[in-house]
Amino acid sequence: MTQVHAPAPRIPAANPSSRHRVIFVVTALAAFMASLDLSIVNVAFPALERSFPSDPRATLAWVITSYGIVFGSLLVIAGRTADRLGSRRVFFAGLTVFTAGSALCGLAPSVALLVAGRVIQGCGAAALLPASLSLLLAAFPSERRSQVVALWGGVGALAVATGPSFGAALITVGGWRWAFFVNVPIGAAAWIAGRRVLVRSRPGAPGAAPDYLGAMLIALTLSALVLGITEGPAWGWASAPVVACFAGALVVGTVFLLRSAGHPDPVLDLTLFRARSFSVANAATFLYAMGFFAMLLGNILFLTSVWHYPILEAGLAVTPGPLVVALVSGPAGRTAARVGFRPVLIAGFTVFLAGLVWLATRVGLQHDYLTTWLPGTLIIGLGIGLTFPVLSAAAVSSLHPNRFAVGSAVNQTARQIGGAFGIALLVVILGTPHSPAEALAHFHNLWWYAAAATALSGIACTLISHRPRGVVEAAPVAEAVTEARVAV
Repeated sequence: MTQVHAPAPRIPAANPSSRHRVIFVVTALAAFMASLDLSIVNVAFPALERSFPSDPRATLAWVITSYGIVFGSLLVIAGRTADRLGSRRVFFAGLTVFTAGSALCGLAPSVALLVAGRVIQGCGAAALLPASLSLLLAAFPSERRSQVVALWGGVGALAVATGPSFGAALITVGGWRWAFFVNVPIGAAAWIAGRRVLVRSRPGAPGAAPDYLGAMLIALTLSALVLGITEGPAWGWASAPVVACFAGALVVGTVFLLRSAGHPDPVLDLTLFRARSFSVANAATFLYAMGFFAMLLGNILFLTSVWHYPILEAGLAVTPGPLVVALVSGPAGRTAARVGFRPVLIAGFTVFLAGLVWLATRVGLQHDYLTTWLPGTLIIGLGIGLTFPVLSAAAVSSLHPNRFAVGSAVNQTARQIGGAFGIALLVVILGTPHSPAEALAHFHNLWWYAAAATALSGIACTLISHRPRGVVEAAPVAEAVTEARVAV
């Protein structure tokens, strides 16, 4: 995330607790918007398919993947930009950009403009989240920071838990455009209140400028890879455009790594990966996100296209899973702090894998929510709640405390990039079925794919140190941040 250079601002003697509450609400709204928006977009995807029937699923998938690519590419340097220019300035810039991008998405008459709006949203969210956490930490004394950060994360977790049902209701009443329009009044309220209470933070000491060119290089690399994967079935895997995508990604990606190795303030600090637990945890996060994000969207698509649930009913059907995640994440992080990462992670991955196998082997063409779908969803929610917060804590706990922030940002980046690849592979796996039975088989393949990604992630986690140094200090903050970003 971002370091805090400025001391806690002096709060006027008149009703300081009221000012603190407003600061918390303003910064928490940033986490709420980003988390809620992602939950709603998954629920809105079937409505997008109906609104743009001439656009294939591979094209519509960019509505999700473009956001993840941009957010993941810019997150690290956005935090460093906040350190350099001041968190308040970057917060309002991010809030303005995110709200404007939301408005453009809602107004978009075509998929191309909708994707453009999502790119703008990704830029805004990357600036918004690290700056909001920095402002929150700076506003409170050190003895209260763990508490307020946990509450900040809880707001994001609430958005994740309520997103499917709230989003489905919103889309049912007003259409998919309100999945984006809902951010406009929230952003406006946060902007107005924030101008009154957020104190200007002192910029950090001048130094090397963040590697903005490097961020562009990694975004181009990821975009080329995702384009090649999603269009491979339609263009042909051996066709010139697909080969060019993969070759271009290889060349640009190599240039990015060489630049990162030599830049004084790179997008990706390669020296972080000298810590084994950090490297393993980020590899596990990447693999996990590839299956997790594909499963999230795939479940909605299954309910609406195979079981033919209306969007509202589908949103309510998937809500129990996120609710379990929100309930379990906090205790899972505290348990890992006591007994170590490895046993909690192995237990969580085993449970998550069991839930995916349940869906792949038990779900059929006949509607059977109570005895088939609901148990699988609850098992999966339990597994996710046990793994995501602990995996994030494990990623940073082996680092020196002054590198927790950048380590956490890199872990978030690994999650976003893995998610983008997961959605791209979802498009390939689901394909274009010609019968309900064929569609069911494709969804079974999707759940098996998610199970395989989960199993590989779990195997990687066996290499994580049992109790690396720094676990006690890293776990609370990493846990709260993960709860806020679990569906991003």
